[in-house]
Amino acid sequence: MKYTINGENFQMKKNILTIQSVILFLGFFGVSNVFAFDHSHKDYDVILKKYVANGKVAYSELAKDPSLKSYLDSLSSIPQADYNSYSKEQKLSFLINAYNAFTLKLILDHYPIKSIRKIGFLPGAAWKKKFFKLLGEERNLDWIEHEKLRKDFDEPRIHFTIVCASIGCPLLANEAYTPEKIERQMQTAYLLFLNDASKNRYEVAANTLYLSPIFDWFKVDFTRKGSLIQFVQPAYKINIREDAKILYTDYDWNLNDNPVR
Repeated sequence: MKYTINGENFQMKKNILTIQSVILFLGFFGVSNVFAFDHSHKDYDVILKKYVANGKVAYSELAKDPSLKSYLDSLSSIPQADYNSYSKEQKLSFLINAYNAFTLKLILDHYPIKSIRKIGFLPGAAWKKKFFKLLGEERNLDWIEHEKLRKDFDEPRIHFTIVCASIGCPLLANEAYTPEKIERQMQTAYLLFLNDASKNRYEVAANTLYLSPIFDWFKVDFTRKGSLIQFVQPAYKINIREDAKILYTDYDWNLNDNPVR
């Protein structure tokens, strides 16, 4: 009987030591490092492939799928310290996907709606509304775009990757941005947007370059290394004259909705 009691005590001590070791391990390496963030964003990729086609979103169907919330929760769980350890490509992918995914949530929270500008009392209220948590604090879409993407990266092509749920925006890609593909994906977004004649085009006879208002709103980002014409030229096979007149097209704020699939 004495032997049994000692044996049980020994086993109990052994179990306690094991638990303490696990706690010390998690404390040393960090829980979030043990359960690493999935930088392939595969869950979000599945969502995009299922509900996005030609830049339009089947919001009515997406509203029934709980997987978007799960993905957003995974983004919100990342602490600032973990984000700081990410590579440039990982940060870009994380922030671009976060912007687009939380925009989907914002629209779903108010769906059905004709335009993102109908959210709130003022036209820009949607971007200033704090409705999600990211890197440890309550955030809004403006914070991702202006305080992180535009401030932390000298990368004007981000304007063709983040989508504000409007027809006038660049097309929402039906794949998640990932660190391994981010360079190709940004370049593809840049070329696709500039070759959308409803938003951007060059009329040779009139020597007039028609550009989306995005190029006007964020001109400072596009002209850090040259003129607007020099920035857009690589997207066109035809040579754009340096003295071309620049006019801005109308921006379509209607929702990028695909109600019937």
